[in-house]
Amino acid sequence: MAKPNYSYEKRQKDLAKKKKKEEKRLKKLAIKNEKLASDTPPSDLPPNNT
Repeated sequence: MAKPNYSYEKRQKDLAKKKKKEEKRLKKLAIKNEKLASDTPPSDLPPNNT
């Protein structure tokens, strides 16, 4: 009978955790940027005093 390769299983589990964590981080960052962009009024342009 074959011996189970626990280190391979652990590595795969760790990679899956890291991938999921990175996806969550990117999702939160996208939401934060979207909220920041919608909250900021277009005050970059100087007022038009003609």
